Amino acid sequence: MRLGDVAGIKASLIEKLMLMTPPIETVLDLVQHYPHRYHDRTRRSEIAGLIIGDEATLVAKVSKIAARKARSGKWMVEAVVGDDSGDLNLVFFNQRWRVNQLAEGTEVALYGKFDVYRGKRQMTNPIVDVIGRSGDQKTGVIVPIYPQSGKADVSSWEIKEAIAAALTHVGRFAETLPSDVLTEAKLVSRTDAYRHVHQPETLEQKRQAQRRLTFDEFLRLQLGLVARKRAIEAEERGICHKVDGPLVEQFLAALPFTLTSDQRDAISHIAHDLARPIPMHRLMQGEVGSGKTVVALTALLMAAQGGYQGALMAPTEVLAEQLFAVASEALGAITAPSEGTLLPERPVTVALLTNRVGAAERRRIAKGLAEGQIDIVVGTHALLYGDAPFTKLGLVVIDEQHRFGVEQRALLKGLGDDPDVLVMTATPIPRTAAMLVYGDLDHTELRDMPPGRMPVITKACTSVDRGEAYVRLRSEVEDNGHQAFVVCPLVEGSTKIEAKAATEEYERLAVEDLVGLRLGLLHGQMPAADKNSTMAAFRAGDLEVLVATTVIEVGVDIPNATVMIVEDADRFGLSQLHQLRGRVGRGTSAAWCFLLADPVTPDSQARIAAMVASSDGFQLAERDLEIRGSGQVLGEKQSGIGDLKLGRLPRDERYVLYSRSVAERLLDADPGLEANSALAQEVDDILGDDVEFLFKS
Repeated sequence: MRLGDVAGIKASLIEKLMLMTPPIETVLDLVQHYPHRYHDRTRRSEIAGLIIGDEATLVAKVSKIAARKARSGKWMVEAVVGDDSGDLNLVFFNQRWRVNQLAEGTEVALYGKFDVYRGKRQMTNPIVDVIGRSGDQKTGVIVPIYPQSGKADVSSWEIKEAIAAALTHVGRFAETLPSDVLTEAKLVSRTDAYRHVHQPETLEQKRQAQRRLTFDEFLRLQLGLVARKRAIEAEERGICHKVDGPLVEQFLAALPFTLTSDQRDAISHIAHDLARPIPMHRLMQGEVGSGKTVVALTALLMAAQGGYQGALMAPTEVLAEQLFAVASEALGAITAPSEGTLLPERPVTVALLTNRVGAAERRRIAKGLAEGQIDIVVGTHALLYGDAPFTKLGLVVIDEQHRFGVEQRALLKGLGDDPDVLVMTATPIPRTAAMLVYGDLDHTELRDMPPGRMPVITKACTSVDRGEAYVRLRSEVEDNGHQAFVVCPLVEGSTKIEAKAATEEYERLAVEDLVGLRLGLLHGQMPAADKNSTMAAFRAGDLEVLVATTVIEVGVDIPNATVMIVEDADRFGLSQLHQLRGRVGRGTSAAWCFLLADPVTPDSQARIAAMVASSDGFQLAERDLEIRGSGQVLGEKQSGIGDLKLGRLPRDERYVLYSRSVAERLLDADPGLEANSALAQEVDDILGDDVEFLFKS
């Protein structure tokens, strides 16, 4: 239903609502533009009762406002507001637009610190919510405050009026939940929920309304994911791989270490999936250094021993090169039956395909695939676009899935006839978040670390004591023959951002802190050949210190590296910091990670503190979710995640888990939601075209 169909919403306001971000274009958009806080008009401070230093919420009316230029040339806005107990001065610096916002007679809610200046009560730059205009009729005692838009020139009271008109026009909302679910979960009706979230008479009414609408958000997402998973299992026909065979036995017997219990469990789950006539769709989350590559290679050999080919896809050339080197070395002694040749056996063959591979090598790879002489191709995005003409693709392993979109994943799957798919990530994802982002995949976690690994000692250093980090680095390199990383947030210096640049830091360190050591430089803007030669030199030990950007964030495995220094660490996300720390401590020697920063914001301080306190990636992922909020962690582009207007993770874990069980029950009883067309339409509308969805008629 369009906004223009609602009597009582002026055309001029509709135009402004459509300019908001995101735009409000329909009645549903409007009623789902929820208040971001509420003012309880029965519990508020009075101006006369304030004490100096109090941080208080007031509801008052503007009686006077004016703007003037201070001696500095900047604008200062001064206002007088009052309630029944007295008056209060407001002062705003560099906010001349307040003159238009706070016209005389406007009722406002204020939050700020109370002070006295020249004998007068005052608040400086308080938070202001415009509640209404003089003469507005108020109903109830709880006043909703809506997210406003200066760009669209829409105030909270205008949104409130428009929503009231929309609720009157709609009357009752279609109920999408069966009565047994409403009773079981003690949820209010949808009509009551929409009315009470916008027009509550008590705070308990507001809480119950938010509870119902939050559950609805998670249920819609879970319905889409469960339905998609079931559709794949019902419609696609997979390959029944030969999971017990000589290649896997040779590989596991030759390993110079014992598998962890998590690795054994992961291999068992994957073998079970590969043996079924349904394509595998599994996510393997592994702690940094937990041995995901060994599990992936085992899976690829399961495919190869049945005559199928495998693809191992990495997000960067640096990581693809390393995975190729690891796979070639690990599988070099493994032999497979040779068909179509005079020899009974041949080595398991691994090929590398990236953008830097020349035409002659591409032709050789194509010929080897066509003749069945190449078993595994390691590559980057080049694998997506037909450069590797697989003749019998059986398994696709995608490393660092969060760097690939839905479309790319579909393209890779399209290279074969419903090949099995194993998705790997070294970025731990909280369980509740994983249920939403990867809810259509089965899950495996690798938490155990290989025996002999020592925890990395993590220290936070300010600019004053940063010398400690470089003293430790020099000692590790010169005295123990180890290697080190120095990571900077930028490639080159910026006049707009005060942060260390890798190129400048490389030049400075070479003549100051690290003079005499063999340094290398690595960043994403370097030519591919230079990046590869630098990494090769560092792996070989020809370079002792690598100064880099986050191009080394994932996958780089240098067991001899024992020191990681992160410059301006407060500019990195928590998962990034954990990944960077994971580049050291991969051998059996003690290792250090120094976070050099002078954090000033609460979030950056919390990230640094979390890194020092814990080395558990899954625990840090939960903390990251708390600090940043689910919208940023899950990503704006994840299908359906934008629908989380009220839901928050990890706070709402119980809703995620319960909505999953309800979704499964609803689809068990009615796989196509044919008896609940309103709910089916909502799921379609929210998840959109990114999810190959079921409920569209």
